Amino acid sequence: MFEKKLFPGGIHPREGENGKAVNGLNPIRTLDPPPRVIIPLQMHIGAPAKAVVAPGDHVLIGQKIGEAGGFVSASVHASVSGTVHAVQDALLPNGTMAPAVIIDNDYRESWVDLHPTDHPENLSAQELQQIVREAGIVGLGGATFPTAVKLSPSGGKKIEKIVLNGAECEPFLTADHRLMLEKAADIIDGVRLMMLALDVDEALIGIEENKQDAIEIMGAAAREADGVKVVGLPVRYPQGGEKQLVYALTRRQVPNGGLPLDVGVVVCNVGTVYAIDQAIRKGRPLIERITTVGGLVNNPGNFLVRIGTPIDHLIDACGGLQSHVRQFIYGGPMMGMAIARFDIPVTKGCSGLVALGEEAMEPKESPCIKCGACREACPMKLFPSRIDAFCRHDRFEDAEKIGVMNCIECGCCSFVCPAKRSLTQSMRTAKNAIQRKRRRVATRKAQEEAAQKAREAAAQQAAEARNIGTEAAAGKEAQG
Repeated sequence: MFEKKLFPGGIHPREGENGKAVNGLNPIRTLDPPPRVIIPLQMHIGAPAKAVVAPGDHVLIGQKIGEAGGFVSASVHASVSGTVHAVQDALLPNGTMAPAVIIDNDYRESWVDLHPTDHPENLSAQELQQIVREAGIVGLGGATFPTAVKLSPSGGKKIEKIVLNGAECEPFLTADHRLMLEKAADIIDGVRLMMLALDVDEALIGIEENKQDAIEIMGAAAREADGVKVVGLPVRYPQGGEKQLVYALTRRQVPNGGLPLDVGVVVCNVGTVYAIDQAIRKGRPLIERITTVGGLVNNPGNFLVRIGTPIDHLIDACGGLQSHVRQFIYGGPMMGMAIARFDIPVTKGCSGLVALGEEAMEPKESPCIKCGACREACPMKLFPSRIDAFCRHDRFEDAEKIGVMNCIECGCCSFVCPAKRSLTQSMRTAKNAIQRKRRRVATRKAQEEAAQKAREAAAQQAAEARNIGTEAAAGKEAQG
């Protein structure tokens, strides 16, 4: 019997209407690679990768095509073998353009030489971390934070626990559910490898109780691993949020503006840990992931898909869209992004694609009735309606003062609002405005510091020139 634990706030999207029951029964299908892949060099939080290939180059599956651009960055690898068609800007799901490597598939499925590790227990923590870094692994739950950074805690902070996210609380999404059912032993092995890399003795795997089959299968696999425990959690969105999951499983509260690292915890998604296992045991970099395609498609499913596959290739594999689709979501319906084009590629963070009907159309707003439902639902204990009021009058500094930067954009406030206010969008608008201002201030400060250094250097040069002139004049006088 699992102890029931919860976090503050949250909601419970209605069961039976979100596609989980249907798609959770669909085994993972390996999708044939497309004729052409579009692999963005920015699929992670941090600095974009730097292209190390050029048009005309022949590449192999698993070959590095983008070098990590810094410590907080991730390498990028070819997901098909073939010829580099171009290195150019491509459209990302968020509507921005960013550099990408476009590869024409030669269908030979030729792999780069892999270097599996037979005895990872003999490697040092640094060697295990380096394998993960070279494999380009990022958080596959959607956050896309470079995993090697999590495995390399700085500042002398000690990691005491690993928390594994198997909650998959978003409606429609079942990719992690199927992965736990079909690859439980590999996931548990990946947890053990993480424990070696972080030198910790305890790992907690949180799975929502609407996935009893996954709890049982993962629990059975975990019995063979010392220090690994599977915990069933009440169904509550956003259970999979880092701060919410850490609190639910450990009762440790991550401070506002802080990270799980600050309370001695590292959090990873089950898909990320599976990728770690594949990288260390088999030498495979991250070139594919499991993605759910659900909602109003003719044949929904869970697919093992190559990174860079255009979305329309996935839609075709599902038999196309139904006629009454009104919105197509990249990600889950709560935190995903609506897109209008299907030439956008599947990226490392793409856990799902969801086609929705009339229910997805923006309802007409009405004035706030001050019911407090948004405040009660907010897992971060914010006051969304008040922040929304500030944002609508461009009072972003006031919004910042009452905590808008702590918003995780989970969508709970908009979901419960009886007035149908676009609360989450207001939060995003405010956060973007504040971040732009911070960047402007930082740029101006850097420019001022650079100008001050230039003035000091010029003054130093002038002083040195005067000294040289004085010495030369004194020398002439002495000679005379």
